[in-house]
Amino acid sequence: MRRDPEPLADRLHLREHVERPGRVERVVTPDRLAAHRLIEEFMIQANVAAAEALEGKRAPVIYRVHDAPSKEKLLALRDFLEGLELKLPGSTTLRSGDFNRLLQRAKTLPVVDLVNEVVLRSQSQAVYAPENIGHFGLNLQRYAHFTSPIRRYADLMVHRSLIRALELGAGGVTDDEAGQLKDIAQAISDTERRAMAAERETADRLIAGYLADRVGAEFPARISGVTRSGLFVRLSDTGADGFVPAATIGNDYFRHHEAEHALIGDRTGEAYRLGDDVRVRLVEAIPMAGALRFEMLSSGKRSSAPAGKARWAHRGLRGRNRRR
Repeated sequence: MRRDPEPLADRLHLREHVERPGRVERVVTPDRLAAHRLIEEFMIQANVAAAEALEGKRAPVIYRVHDAPSKEKLLALRDFLEGLELKLPGSTTLRSGDFNRLLQRAKTLPVVDLVNEVVLRSQSQAVYAPENIGHFGLNLQRYAHFTSPIRRYADLMVHRSLIRALELGAGGVTDDEAGQLKDIAQAISDTERRAMAAERETADRLIAGYLADRVGAEFPARISGVTRSGLFVRLSDTGADGFVPAATIGNDYFRHHEAEHALIGDRTGEAYRLGDDVRVRLVEAIPMAGALRFEMLSSGKRSSAPAGKARWAHRGLRGRNRRR
């Protein structure tokens, strides 16, 4: 299977924090150059080669697998796209290239950021497993993590399996470990999710501390999440995430329209949608909790849906950026 030149899984990049002792000095977005993509491509090919070598030796492998979106999420996505006059192929067997072509068509629309967010959230989460189902996001038939054994245990297991398969000496995977690969892979996947949560919480606390002395300041932002209780926003300059309670938005009652990823005012019909650019004011920063609370300054856009009613049946698309 040929891989797409731009993997679906490759969308968002982390911000870096530059610190003095005990204090964040500034927050920057790291450059992403052609050289970075070239090195990444080499690493992906090395990971594929490791998986193929182990398969060729019929050796135990912990794969990095990524399933296609669930039927429920695909139904919700198709409903959402229908309202924008966008479509995915009617086939039940979709490839990552179908989604990339969809995103390419969406670039001509004013709601391109919203489409990007919703498509990303429709994807499954990549995990580790001894059974190979391929990697949907990278459009690869087989994939294993091999290039970072000093920081990922899955990579170390792949190295040890290669030692055993190629008879390179001591330190290979034992027979007992080979029989426990399913449990080992599950434990690694669980640990990865905990590490990702800890990473997010640490970043949230650092940025909340960085912004604590800027209460009252105004910021450009983008709506990154919509819930019944309010809006999550991401600041454009720092990537900081915060919350705008629905009860504080405008002079209206805003109802959650799940299928439209929006809060829509019952009286005015004004809507705040996932991906909308807005302006907010920082009301409260709690560094220990990593929490930022904002006030909405921008007016909502007029909704095409009747006030108080969603155009489509409610089907959920939840989740954050997935790691490949």
